[in-house]
Amino acid sequence: MTTERLIFQRSRTHTCGELGQEHIGQEVVLMGWVQNRRDHGGCVFIDLRDRENVTQVVFDPIVSKEAHLLSGDLRSEWVLGVVGEVRSRGENTNDRLATGAIEVAATRLEIFSKAKTPPFQIENNIDTSEEVRLAYRYLDLRRPSLQKNLMLRHQFNQIVRETLSGQRFLELETPFLIKSTPEGARDYVVPSRVHRGKFFALPQSPQLFKQLFMVSGFDRYFQIVRCFRDEDLRAERQPEFTQVDLEMSFCSEQDVQNVVEDMLARVWREIKGTELSLPFERISYAESMERFGVDAPDLRFGLELQDISEVVADVDFKVFAQALAGGGIVKAINLRGVGELSRKDLDGFIDFVKIYGAKGMAWVKVKDGNEWQSPIAKFFSDEIKKSVEDKLDMQPGDVVVFVADQKSVVNAALGHLRKHIAKERNLIDAENYRFCWVTDFPLFEWDAQANRFFAAHHPFTSPHPDHMEQLESEPGQVKALAYDIVLNGIEIGGGSIRIHDFETQQKVFTALGIGDEEARAKFGFLLDALQYGAPPHGGLALGVDRIMMLLCGTDSIRDVIAFPKTQKQTDLMINAPDNVDGEQLTELALRIFNPESSST
Repeated sequence: MTTERLIFQRSRTHTCGELGQEHIGQEVVLMGWVQNRRDHGGCVFIDLRDRENVTQVVFDPIVSKEAHLLSGDLRSEWVLGVVGEVRSRGENTNDRLATGAIEVAATRLEIFSKAKTPPFQIENNIDTSEEVRLAYRYLDLRRPSLQKNLMLRHQFNQIVRETLSGQRFLELETPFLIKSTPEGARDYVVPSRVHRGKFFALPQSPQLFKQLFMVSGFDRYFQIVRCFRDEDLRAERQPEFTQVDLEMSFCSEQDVQNVVEDMLARVWREIKGTELSLPFERISYAESMERFGVDAPDLRFGLELQDISEVVADVDFKVFAQALAGGGIVKAINLRGVGELSRKDLDGFIDFVKIYGAKGMAWVKVKDGNEWQSPIAKFFSDEIKKSVEDKLDMQPGDVVVFVADQKSVVNAALGHLRKHIAKERNLIDAENYRFCWVTDFPLFEWDAQANRFFAAHHPFTSPHPDHMEQLESEPGQVKALAYDIVLNGIEIGGGSIRIHDFETQQKVFTALGIGDEEARAKFGFLLDALQYGAPPHGGLALGVDRIMMLLCGTDSIRDVIAFPKTQKQTDLMINAPDNVDGEQLTELALRIFNPESSST
């Protein structure tokens, strides 16, 4: 290594992704990591990498004996500084690289840092387990694909800030240490050392505070904010996640949706080069459940659900009859266009729908002459067969699948089955972005096990004005001024018009079984604020991690989060969560209780 750190004292002149033929003959200074090294028996070549790209550097003894000598020790992931002259690669141009027309002939080399052999290759397509990559996340993040994802995330954040700021929104912050309030998931709680025996909670969202901003008169608020939910282990969920959170005063549902549509249109225009068609399609919750079985419909393909309960009401097939007698339904999907389906394929579909609570699945293959090939064909009269064929537009070559059960089970089973088949059979155009708004949600959901209603969104969502009279008499029939935004079958955001008057908020709490004392204890500050002149207001939160997953074309949100947790909510790199020592517990007036070792 050179004894004088001359290169480090100089500034980089270029990144490793911007040199081209226009720079030929110029002296440049590059700095970065060694991607690989090649010794051609005279000259040594390396690919020098930074976040922008790679540049080929050649150590030619004719150009610099000293630099050539030092290059003999170079290994992958060493960190270097190089001074050299840009020259043409002539006929050896590499068209796969943005810098492939040139190389840098090194005149000086400085080794800033050496590296151990990494546990995996620093390149995009590697066959390494996610556990290993997450344990060495700082190395995983050197891979070009992940660096591109995080750079796109930066670009997304800047577009959001510019767009909303241009529409008079103010970027305001809300606290992380708050009071524990029920919002649908468990809170992460933080013990207080100063107030022993008491706890803060980490916010599941800034919901109450952004409403208070509206009461405070700020009119338009937004924030790119971290949120925390202690949820049960589920795929594609993180205990900490990021939202674009916004709130507006004196607005309608349409006003909020227009702001979000304009912002997302600009995101897709600048990041993907795609013009979105505005306004987005709007589908009611009831229609979405009827046609697609889920409240986050994928509109990029057909395979819609059809309710045939009335058509098969008189069929002497025990499975259908029992479901209908118990208040259930029968739905079907015509799988036309998915290709040939074997008995093994159909058995696989039966196993799949059982995941969602279905007891089974019936099927029919339509042969020439509209003959039915199916174990259930014998239960159908010719007249009912004709009615089913008309309802489902059945033609020779079609395969139709049926599920009979309670409505929620049927919708979930077939709704997820249509997505599963579309993905398995390559029916989806990955570059087709189909947004829609799902509207007119129920305000409450009934939980039979708890024997009470719960808020479908959150307890501050405004009932539809036409349904106010039903709040006390028929709460299950009340619609909400709530809306979700869905992209390609994935909910990427949700919002609502909020309750802005004290009396309505009390009625909603009553319908939820929240008494005056509990409401005062948990939401007293909000109830007080609503009595000091609260404007009509509403807003929405967009899930940044999910949006970035779709923008980057990856199947995992962990690919767009810098330092994610595993599905088991652990950080393999820093080994968290971990124990804390006894002194810390004593300061917090806490003691660890292990039920497995307790004798009581």
